Amino acid sequence: MTTRGVLYVHSAPRALCPHVEWAVAGVLGVRVTLDWIKQPAANGTWRAEFSWQGEVGTASKLASALRGWHLLRFEVTAEPCATAEGERYSSTPELGIFHAVTGMHGDILIPEDRLRAALARSVRGESDLEAEIAKLLGKPWDDELEPFRYAGEGAPVRWLHQVV
Repeated sequence: MTTRGVLYVHSAPRALCPHVEWAVAGVLGVRVTLDWIKQPAANGTWRAEFSWQGEVGTASKLASALRGWHLLRFEVTAEPCATAEGERYSSTPELGIFHAVTGMHGDILIPEDRLRAALARSVRGESDLEAEIAKLLGKPWDDELEPFRYAGEGAPVRWLHQVV
């Protein structure tokens, strides 16, 4: 079964750009050339988008291939298909990687054991329930990536939506 998705490289230093292309090509098994444009949110960095199609699990492989580079900000999405839910991976240098399962309408699906664990930490006074739920929804990653999602005047823009 195949699915499709999008890789959003929100910011990468110029020297890292060919390495990103090689990593993506290694996962997909085809030559990949990304259209890099300057990222106005961080001087000296570049951004690119790439639509891909592959087997279920490709988003995970792409995220794994890219996660080791500390200066890279990216997101990988995969659409749900007949045999699998969708996925979203977000990564920032400060926060590391976030993974969420998404439903057919793009909503983040949170497993009940993760909700129970968040509630238990809150009840024990270890954390605030609102902050726990925000982390489960990827809000810290959304907050950090939002300035990078805007491509700049004249560039193709594809906004990611936030579920409120």
